[in-house]
Amino acid sequence: MSDERPRAVVFDLDGTLIDSLPDIVASFRAAFDDQGLPAPDAGAVRAQIGRPLEAMIAAFAPDRVAGVAAAYRRIYPERFLETTAPFPGATAVLETLRARGLRTVVATTKRTAMARELVAAVGLAPYLDHVQGTDDLPAKPAPDVVWAAAAAVGADATWMVGDTVHDLEAGRAAGVATYAVTWGTHDAATLRRAAPDVLEPDLGALPACVGDGRTGPDGGAW
Repeated sequence: MSDERPRAVVFDLDGTLIDSLPDIVASFRAAFDDQGLPAPDAGAVRAQIGRPLEAMIAAFAPDRVAGVAAAYRRIYPERFLETTAPFPGATAVLETLRARGLRTVVATTKRTAMARELVAAVGLAPYLDHVQGTDDLPAKPAPDVVWAAAAAVGADATWMVGDTVHDLEAGRAAGVATYAVTWGTHDAATLRRAAPDVLEPDLGALPACVGDGRTGPDGGAW
Protein backbone atom coordinates (compact mmCIF):
# COMPACT_ATOMS: atom_id res chain seq x y z
CA MET A 1 0.00 0.00 0.00
CA SER A 2 1.42 3.36 -1.02
CA ASP A 3 1.89 6.10 1.57
CA GLU A 4 1.13 8.60 -1.21
CA ARG A 5 -2.37 7.37 -1.98
CA PRO A 6 -5.43 8.30 0.10
CA ARG A 7 -7.10 5.67 2.26
CA ALA A 8 -10.68 4.51 1.82
CA VAL A 9 -13.16 3.01 4.24
CA VAL A 10 -15.51 0.77 2.26
CA PHE A 11 -19.10 0.35 3.45
CA ASP A 12 -21.82 -2.04 2.53
CA LEU A 13 -25.11 -0.16 2.05
CA ASP A 14 -28.23 -2.06 3.12
CA GLY A 15 -28.18 -2.99 6.78
CA THR A 16 -24.91 -1.12 7.32
CA LEU A 17 -25.41 2.56 6.48
CA ILE A 18 -29.16 2.48 5.89
CA ASP A 19 -32.02 0.72 7.66
CA SER A 20 -33.61 -0.64 4.48
CA LEU A 21 -34.34 -4.29 5.19
CA PRO A 22 -38.12 -3.94 5.77
CA ASP A 23 -38.60 -2.24 2.39
CA ILE A 24 -36.43 -4.83 0.65
CA VAL A 25 -38.34 -7.72 2.22
CA ALA A 26 -41.74 -6.19 1.44
CA SER A 27 -40.77 -5.51 -2.18
CA PHE A 28 -39.32 -8.98 -2.60
CA ARG A 29 -42.47 -10.62 -1.32
CA ALA A 30 -44.63 -8.31 -3.47
CA ALA A 31 -42.69 -9.41 -6.55
CA PHE A 32 -43.68 -13.01 -5.91
CA ASP A 33 -47.29 -11.97 -5.49
CA ASP A 34 -47.05 -9.99 -8.73
CA GLN A 35 -45.99 -13.16 -10.52
CA GLY A 36 -48.78 -15.25 -8.98
CA LEU A 37 -46.44 -17.10 -6.63
CA PRO A 38 -46.74 -17.63 -2.87
CA ALA A 39 -44.76 -14.96 -1.07
CA PRO A 40 -41.83 -16.40 0.92
CA ASP A 41 -41.75 -15.99 4.67
CA ALA A 42 -40.32 -12.63 5.65
CA GLY A 43 -37.72 -14.17 7.94
CA ALA A 44 -36.53 -16.49 5.20
CA VAL A 45 -36.20 -13.55 2.81
CA ARG A 46 -34.26 -11.49 5.34
CA ALA A 47 -31.78 -14.34 5.77
CA GLN A 48 -30.99 -14.17 2.05
CA ILE A 49 -30.25 -10.43 1.93
CA GLY A 50 -26.71 -9.69 0.88
CA ARG A 51 -26.75 -12.22 -1.94
CA PRO A 52 -27.35 -11.21 -5.58
CA LEU A 53 -31.04 -10.74 -6.35
CA GLU A 54 -31.24 -13.68 -8.74
CA ALA A 55 -29.64 -15.97 -6.16
CA MET A 56 -32.14 -14.81 -3.54
CA ILE A 57 -35.06 -15.57 -5.86
CA ALA A 58 -33.62 -18.95 -6.87
CA ALA A 59 -33.73 -20.02 -3.23
CA PHE A 60 -37.54 -19.89 -3.42
CA ALA A 61 -38.53 -20.19 -7.09
CA PRO A 62 -35.62 -21.45 -9.18
CA ASP A 63 -37.72 -21.78 -12.33
CA ARG A 64 -39.17 -18.25 -12.16
CA VAL A 65 -36.09 -16.15 -11.52
CA ALA A 66 -36.29 -13.83 -14.54
CA GLY A 67 -39.95 -12.87 -14.03
CA VAL A 68 -39.66 -12.30 -10.31
CA ALA A 69 -36.43 -10.30 -10.75
CA ALA A 70 -38.08 -8.03 -13.30
CA ALA A 71 -41.07 -7.53 -10.99
CA TYR A 72 -38.81 -6.71 -8.05
CA ARG A 73 -36.82 -4.17 -10.05
CA ARG A 74 -40.08 -2.47 -10.99
CA ILE A 75 -41.66 -2.60 -7.52
CA TYR A 76 -38.70 -1.75 -5.28
CA PRO A 77 -38.01 1.78 -6.62
CA GLU A 78 -41.68 2.60 -6.09
CA ARG A 79 -41.53 1.80 -2.39
CA PHE A 80 -37.91 1.95 -1.29
CA LEU A 81 -38.52 5.00 0.89
CA GLU A 82 -41.55 3.72 2.78
CA THR A 83 -39.40 3.08 5.85
CA THR A 84 -35.77 3.29 4.65
CA ALA A 85 -33.50 5.88 6.28
CA PRO A 86 -29.86 6.18 7.38
CA PHE A 87 -29.11 4.45 10.65
CA PRO A 88 -28.71 6.80 13.63
CA GLY A 89 -25.25 8.31 13.66
CA ALA A 90 -24.29 7.11 10.17
CA THR A 91 -23.88 10.57 8.69
CA ALA A 92 -21.87 11.79 11.67
CA VAL A 93 -19.46 8.85 11.32
CA LEU A 94 -19.04 9.52 7.60
CA GLU A 95 -18.41 13.21 8.30
CA THR A 96 -15.78 12.36 10.91
CA LEU A 97 -13.91 10.03 8.57
CA ARG A 98 -13.99 12.50 5.70
CA ALA A 99 -12.72 15.28 7.98
CA ARG A 100 -9.63 13.13 8.56
CA GLY A 101 -8.97 12.94 4.84
CA LEU A 102 -10.30 9.41 4.41
CA ARG A 103 -12.40 8.50 1.39
CA THR A 104 -15.80 6.99 2.18
CA VAL A 105 -17.13 4.63 -0.48
CA VAL A 106 -19.91 2.08 -0.84
CA ALA A 107 -19.52 -1.45 -2.23
CA THR A 108 -22.96 -3.02 -2.58
CA THR A 109 -24.56 -6.03 -4.22
CA LYS A 110 -27.17 -3.68 -5.68
CA ARG A 111 -26.75 -2.40 -9.22
CA THR A 112 -24.84 0.87 -9.28
CA ALA A 113 -27.67 2.98 -10.71
CA MET A 114 -30.18 1.73 -8.15
CA ALA A 115 -27.73 2.16 -5.27
CA ARG A 116 -26.93 5.73 -6.26
CA GLU A 117 -30.60 6.61 -6.60
CA LEU A 118 -31.25 5.23 -3.12
CA VAL A 119 -28.23 6.96 -1.57
CA ALA A 120 -29.36 10.28 -3.00
CA ALA A 121 -32.96 9.75 -1.90
CA VAL A 122 -32.01 9.14 1.75
CA GLY A 123 -29.60 12.09 1.84
CA LEU A 124 -26.30 10.23 2.06
CA ALA A 125 -24.80 11.32 -1.26
CA PRO A 126 -22.95 14.37 0.20
CA TYR A 127 -21.16 12.10 2.68
CA LEU A 128 -19.85 9.54 0.19
CA ASP A 129 -17.10 9.84 -2.39
CA HIS A 130 -18.31 6.97 -4.54
CA VAL A 131 -21.08 4.37 -4.71
CA GLN A 132 -20.11 1.14 -6.45
CA GLY A 133 -22.62 -1.55 -7.34
CA THR A 134 -21.71 -5.08 -8.26
CA ASP A 135 -23.09 -4.84 -11.84
CA ASP A 136 -20.99 -7.29 -13.88
CA LEU A 137 -18.42 -7.85 -11.14
CA PRO A 138 -18.30 -11.10 -9.16
CA ALA A 139 -20.57 -10.77 -6.12
CA LYS A 140 -19.36 -10.75 -2.54
CA PRO A 141 -17.70 -12.69 -0.97
CA ALA A 142 -15.42 -12.04 -3.95
CA PRO A 143 -13.34 -8.92 -3.26
CA ASP A 144 -13.77 -7.27 -6.68
CA VAL A 145 -16.46 -4.76 -5.69
CA VAL A 146 -14.39 -3.68 -2.66
CA TRP A 147 -11.36 -3.04 -4.83
CA ALA A 148 -13.46 -1.30 -7.50
CA ALA A 149 -15.03 1.07 -4.98
CA ALA A 150 -11.65 2.20 -3.64
CA ALA A 151 -10.02 2.35 -7.07
CA ALA A 152 -12.78 4.65 -8.33
CA VAL A 153 -11.50 7.38 -6.01
CA GLY A 154 -7.82 6.58 -6.44
CA ALA A 155 -7.52 5.21 -2.92
CA ASP A 156 -6.33 2.11 -1.12
CA ALA A 157 -9.04 0.28 0.80
CA THR A 158 -8.17 -0.12 4.50
CA TRP A 159 -11.42 -1.29 6.11
CA MET A 160 -14.58 -3.08 4.99
CA VAL A 161 -17.67 -2.31 7.08
CA GLY A 162 -20.70 -4.56 6.76
CA ASP A 163 -23.59 -6.44 8.32
CA THR A 164 -23.25 -9.85 6.66
CA VAL A 165 -20.77 -12.69 6.50
CA HIS A 166 -20.49 -11.98 2.75
CA ASP A 167 -19.20 -8.46 3.53
CA LEU A 168 -16.63 -9.75 5.98
CA GLU A 169 -15.40 -12.47 3.65
CA ALA A 170 -15.11 -9.94 0.83
CA GLY A 171 -13.11 -7.61 3.04
CA ARG A 172 -10.81 -10.40 4.12
CA ALA A 173 -10.32 -11.49 0.51
CA ALA A 174 -9.51 -7.88 -0.38
CA GLY A 175 -6.81 -7.84 2.29
CA VAL A 176 -8.39 -5.19 4.53
CA ALA A 177 -9.56 -5.02 8.13
CA THR A 178 -13.21 -5.82 8.80
CA TYR A 179 -15.78 -4.12 11.02
CA ALA A 180 -19.14 -5.84 11.53
CA VAL A 181 -22.36 -4.21 12.73
CA THR A 182 -25.13 -6.26 14.29
CA TRP A 183 -28.03 -3.90 13.48
CA GLY A 184 -28.47 -5.33 9.98
CA THR A 185 -28.99 -8.73 8.39
CA HIS A 186 -26.85 -11.17 10.37
CA ASP A 187 -26.94 -11.42 14.14
CA ALA A 188 -23.94 -11.17 16.44
CA ALA A 189 -23.45 -14.94 16.75
CA THR A 190 -23.40 -15.41 12.98
CA LEU A 191 -21.02 -12.51 12.45
CA ARG A 192 -18.74 -13.62 15.28
CA ARG A 193 -18.21 -16.97 13.56
CA ALA A 194 -16.86 -15.05 10.56
CA ALA A 195 -14.16 -13.57 12.85
CA PRO A 196 -14.31 -9.85 12.02
CA ASP A 197 -11.54 -7.66 13.35
CA VAL A 198 -14.19 -5.60 15.15
CA LEU A 199 -17.77 -6.54 16.07
CA GLU A 200 -20.06 -3.76 17.30
CA PRO A 201 -23.81 -3.10 17.58
CA ASP A 202 -23.50 0.04 15.44
CA LEU A 203 -21.02 2.35 13.70
CA GLY A 204 -20.18 4.42 16.76
CA ALA A 205 -16.79 2.82 17.45
CA LEU A 206 -15.62 2.93 13.84
CA PRO A 207 -13.75 6.27 13.88
CA ALA A 208 -11.65 5.16 16.85
CA CYS A 209 -10.86 1.85 15.17
CA VAL A 210 -9.97 3.37 11.84
CA GLY A 211 -7.82 6.19 13.18
CA ASP A 212 -6.31 8.08 10.24
CA GLY A 213 -6.47 5.05 7.97
CA ARG A 214 -2.78 4.25 8.36
CA THR A 215 -3.04 1.48 10.94
CA GLY A 216 -4.94 -1.75 11.27
CA PRO A 217 -6.83 -2.95 14.36
CA ASP A 218 -3.62 -4.16 16.04
CA GLY A 219 -1.69 -0.98 15.27
CA GLY A 220 0.17 -2.53 12.35
CA ALA A 221 0.52 -0.83 9.00
CA TRP A 222 -2.02 -1.56 6.31
